[in-house]
Amino acid sequence: MQDVKYVKPKTLQEAVSILKDNGPTARVLAGGTDIIVMARERRRDTSLFVDIKAIPEMNGIHLDESTGLTIGAATPLYLCYRDPMMNQRFPSIVDSSSLIGGTAVQGRATLVGNLCNSGPAGDSIPTLMAMEGVAHILGPNGERDVPVVDFCTGPGRNVLELGEIVVNLHFPTPRPNSSGRFLRFIPRNEMDIAVVNCSTNITLDANNVVTHARLAIGAVAATPLFVPAAGEALVGKALTDETIAATANACRDAATPIDDMRGSIRQRKHLAYVLAERTIRDAVHRIRGEHTEWH
Repeated sequence: MQDVKYVKPKTLQEAVSILKDNGPTARVLAGGTDIIVMARERRRDTSLFVDIKAIPEMNGIHLDESTGLTIGAATPLYLCYRDPMMNQRFPSIVDSSSLIGGTAVQGRATLVGNLCNSGPAGDSIPTLMAMEGVAHILGPNGERDVPVVDFCTGPGRNVLELGEIVVNLHFPTPRPNSSGRFLRFIPRNEMDIAVVNCSTNITLDANNVVTHARLAIGAVAATPLFVPAAGEALVGKALTDETIAATANACRDAATPIDDMRGSIRQRKHLAYVLAERTIRDAVHRIRGEHTEWH
């Protein structure tokens, strides 16, 4: 383990100042489920942990029907999936929150931490993309908002600059007659890294025509991928087997995976198709209030 100091600021500005003054080896500590392991194994140079959990703006889940949903950066995953409003209005975020790690990890880990880790297979990131998530960032030069689709720049890399910190995630209020679904494929039953994951957010009108659709996939490129062509294949069309297949094909075509110990290029491209198709159908079941066996 490295010789690491610890500080627990009480305000956002205090946290930003500490991060700026201590340079790139000062690390934000929210849940710590990734960064503590990386520091212990010396995979991430760390001189200081900046614990953000005591900062009020970093905590909580708040929905305003006029402005949308805000989830604080230090809000643990279990609060997301135990919240009745989240289950009803943001079920795909619940899907992702309940699959990251095991129960002990979910008591500490956060959506923002998963995003800032910026892994290509991060299980929350496709959902944050599909749900039009925006990261609200504060730093020495002020505030800025970055859509999640633009946040990750490479494996383990993102747009955050020295001294910057993600304060919260913001999502628009769900459209009427809309829902979402997140799925992943893993070799084991739980607590494994996705071979491929996928999230869909879809809106239907009274005639079964898609009026809005967003799909994103993970573990198939250097960063999680938002796939505009997939949504475009659905919007303005009746929801049929043919349009669903066209959308799934768009996800498969967008995937640029590698061969590794978890899966082959061929398998991953096939899974991108399969998971896109399944998440669309499951999201529609949710819109219609039809029970299905979630898996």
